[in-house]
Amino acid sequence: MSEHQYYEFQAIDRPLSEADRHALRDLSTRARITATSFTNSYEWGDFKGDPAQLMERWFDLHLYLANWGSRRLMIRFPARMVNGDILDAFLGEVDCAGYTVVGDNLILDIVLDEVESDDFDDGSGWLASLTPLRAEVIAGDLRLFYLLWLMAVEADTFEADEPEPMPGIGPMTAALEAFATFFDIDPDLVHAAAERPAITIPSVSTSAEVRKMLLAMTDSEKSEILARLYDGDAHIALELRAKVRDRMAVGTDSTPVVARTVGELRARARALGLAREHAAAEKLAAERKRRLDEAEKARRSRLVIIARRGESVWREVEAEIERRNSAGYDKAANLLLDLQAVAEERGAMADFEQRLRAIRERHARKQQFVLRLAKIG
Repeated sequence: MSEHQYYEFQAIDRPLSEADRHALRDLSTRARITATSFTNSYEWGDFKGDPAQLMERWFDLHLYLANWGSRRLMIRFPARMVNGDILDAFLGEVDCAGYTVVGDNLILDIVLDEVESDDFDDGSGWLASLTPLRAEVIAGDLRLFYLLWLMAVEADTFEADEPEPMPGIGPMTAALEAFATFFDIDPDLVHAAAERPAITIPSVSTSAEVRKMLLAMTDSEKSEILARLYDGDAHIALELRAKVRDRMAVGTDSTPVVARTVGELRARARALGLAREHAAAEKLAAERKRRLDEAEKARRSRLVIIARRGESVWREVEAEIERRNSAGYDKAANLLLDLQAVAEERGAMADFEQRLRAIRERHARKQQFVLRLAKIG
């Protein structure tokens, strides 16, 4: 099929102004442009704009998909909300991902050029399912970066004794699952990683606990939060929740979790894959047995009816043969097979064989019918 490229950009923190939309229209006359998005696809040619520049200037998310296997996801975060040192620890050996700091923003860029897909994918719908990743990271969830590290594991970047960067990634969110699917990360590796939970921070379950944490904040902290809220900071609620959770976690007793190694994750993934294949084989065998049982049941019912009809079946065989077409020959041969089965059960094969010889002699010139009799003998 012809080439297909899909571009989608999403603005979350700040909608596009009319001037912004005019500037974007100069890049594409066919794109669908709204106050929060830019979407276009190409069957020939290429997009004239530079996605990196568009992300720096206008957008918080970008997704690109091409039907030859290229996929790209860019996410722009407020730089103060993402710790670059932590990102470096996750992404140091990940060839397909990197980030740049532009002004007050940090832009994560993930590119993969050999994503396999059996079905045509026009790209629409993916960014909507991946959008929650941005809020999850801003809220302190680092599992997206574990999945990027896992992509390097799949690419055989690490030695077997390399430890995982965090204890696990379970339970997966819908956005994390969509990310793993979009970039075609080995599902068995993802399953193995998700068998252990991520670092858990005690949840705030009552308003009394929240109030206690808020009262413990200094006047300076509270004033800063109110000032940012007044200015319309889109991330203040996420940041405040993360701060409360962090303070609750201080002093919490927890048993250290021994990190698994790359070798252990791969071994567990292989075991999960074998178990999945075994379960699939068992399911297939059970389904095959069910179909065979149903076919045998239907055959038994059919033979009972054949036996009850007696001579009328032989007359029907003759009538079908006289139709002198493929459908008639097929039906006649199948009826003869049923008559043969009934004769075998009743010990009447001699009579059946005599009548079959007579039919063969009467219709010897009907070569197509005679060929169909070969399976009867």
